[in-house]
Amino acid sequence: MPDEKFQNKYRIKSARAYWHDYGGGAYFITVCTKDHKHFFGKIDNAVIQLSPMGQFLYENIQNVTSHYPYAEIQLFVVMPNHWHAIVFIDENKIPYMRGNVTTCNIVETGRAPSLQYHLSINEKMQRIDSFKGWLSVTIGGIKSSVTQFAHKNNIDFTWQTRFHDRIIRNQNEFDRITDYIENNPARWHTDCFNKK
Repeated sequence: MPDEKFQNKYRIKSARAYWHDYGGGAYFITVCTKDHKHFFGKIDNAVIQLSPMGQFLYENIQNVTSHYPYAEIQLFVVMPNHWHAIVFIDENKIPYMRGNVTTCNIVETGRAPSLQYHLSINEKMQRIDSFKGWLSVTIGGIKSSVTQFAHKNNIDFTWQTRFHDRIIRNQNEFDRITDYIENNPARWHTDCFNKK
C-alpha cells in the first residue's frame, strides 16, 4: 500500500508499526494543531491557563472512557498547541475486531452497468475507517469533537493531519514518558512545539 496512488498522488508511508494491530496496549500520543497555532491556552509560571477551547479538549480527554469504554487516559497534559497522553486500549473491552471488512472488488469502468456500484465519498471513507485501529478511532473521536466545538464557536481551527504515537514497551519507557508529560508545562520555554 505505501506505493499505491491516491488521487494521482503517492500516499505518505504510514508511521504505524506494521507488526502491531493497535488493538490493545499502552501508547504515548502527541496530537498537534495545524502549523502549531496556539488555541488551547497559554503557559504562565509553568502552569497551563486553558482557553475555553482548551477546557473543552481537557474535558473530552478526561471523559474519554464514557465515549470509548475500551480506552483509558489516566495521564495527559494540554499545552497551547498540542496535547500529550498515555492511552491504554483494553483488548478485552474492544467491541469487535477491526480490519475484517472486505473491500469492494467491482471494477469501475464508467459505463452504465458499473455505475450502479459507484461508492459515495461517505461509503469510501467508511470502508477506509473500518481498517483503523482502536487507538486511531479514539484519538479521531476526540479531534472531531474539538473541531465541532471550534466550528460552533466560529473559531478558524484545524488539527495537524496525523498524530504521533509510540507503543510503550516497558516500565522504564512508561516512567520516562510520565515524567515528560508531568513536567511539560515547566519545560515550555525549551519545548520543540513552542515556536513563539
